[in-house]
Amino acid sequence: MEFYSGIPPLLVQFFLTVAFSFVVGLEFRSYHHDNDYKLHFGSTRTFVLIGVLGFILYTLDASRQLFVAGLLLLGGLLLVFYWRLSAERMFSMFSTIFALLIYLIGPIACTFPNWFLVLFIVVLVLVLGKKTLIHRISDQLAIDEIVTLATFLIISGVILPLLPDRPIAPMLPVTYYRVWLAVIIVSGFSYLSYLVNSYFFKSRSLLITGLLGGLYSSTAATVVIGRRAYGLDSVSGRGVSPALIMATTMMYLRLLAIIFVFDRSVALQLLMPFSAIIFISLLTIIGLLTVRKHAPELHNASDIKHPLELSTAILFALLFMLFTFLTEYVTSNYGSHGLKSLAIIVGFTDIDPFILSLLSGKFTISDPAIVSAVILASGSNNLLKAAYAIALARNKSILFAAAWLIFLFAISILYAYKYAW
Repeated sequence: MEFYSGIPPLLVQFFLTVAFSFVVGLEFRSYHHDNDYKLHFGSTRTFVLIGVLGFILYTLDASRQLFVAGLLLLGGLLLVFYWRLSAERMFSMFSTIFALLIYLIGPIACTFPNWFLVLFIVVLVLVLGKKTLIHRISDQLAIDEIVTLATFLIISGVILPLLPDRPIAPMLPVTYYRVWLAVIIVSGFSYLSYLVNSYFFKSRSLLITGLLGGLYSSTAATVVIGRRAYGLDSVSGRGVSPALIMATTMMYLRLLAIIFVFDRSVALQLLMPFSAIIFISLLTIIGLLTVRKHAPELHNASDIKHPLELSTAILFALLFMLFTFLTEYVTSNYGSHGLKSLAIIVGFTDIDPFILSLLSGKFTISDPAIVSAVILASGSNNLLKAAYAIALARNKSILFAAAWLIFLFAISILYAYKYAW
């Protein structure tokens, strides 16, 4: 350490510039050799000289005028090179842009922390070395997915910062900012599950559908699995109940993660009951998979649409405000007992906006009351899923899962009424 501290910082920055320019130059040469390009901009030595030129001009003049002049000169030379490529009917600007990025290594070494310099070089090397992978990803990525990503960036990076963090109205004790933040958090979890579901599990078993679909929406996953189970016999349908239980298990995991983002105190109080449900449910799934012997593996071809439609986000925000209003009205007039009844009723709808409204609003209710409401809402939602599974499958393949969901509803009622308050 003493030896390193005695080295002048300028010498360290110069050495880093030369070394990294040389490494990128080697990778650039390999890139052109592998792709059999007849024309390319310079060699490894050329890249080292470009890096040194940027470093010297940046440190020589504090006003950075020399650096800008060098950038313009290099840009002019690259423009001539691109004109030559165009004459050979080669219109790629990759080499010219890459040379400009090498020119920036020196200033980055002088200005930014070393970790950022390393990250910058790693990105350049990956762009050079992973051409085939990048092309394959871009070819597989549908145009609709780019629009979906743009939608997520709009609702998170554009709309959210513009919203004021003040209460909407006396009967809506939640801020505009918190409403839209809830939309982003829930949509983000669902979007991540959708991407994994769509691009990593093209042909997926019912169990994978339950796992990933449960993170997206356990109710939607139950509907998909219930429809797939229709018409199956007792042997072919042995994988249905584990998939249905897995979807609900993922719901509890998803709720716990979302609640932790909004209110750690409530999340910690829910950790024990939710963890117990998750653990017992996983043991039940393992037991069912063990005893199902050699039943044929069923695959699901149904796709769940992505959750980032602006209309979906607006609908979620409206439901969020509706449940905030109902919660304020019920707690003000009927107290905690009214909240229990409301939670059970809400379980037969979309529980996410209700739960997040409880966590985001400023109500005259205690944390134990919120914990009980979350448990009751998730429990009654299980009863709804059991009804969906029975109605859609219409056979014995879902009976165990339906019984398990009803059991979860019963113990949720018992826990909320006997222990939480």
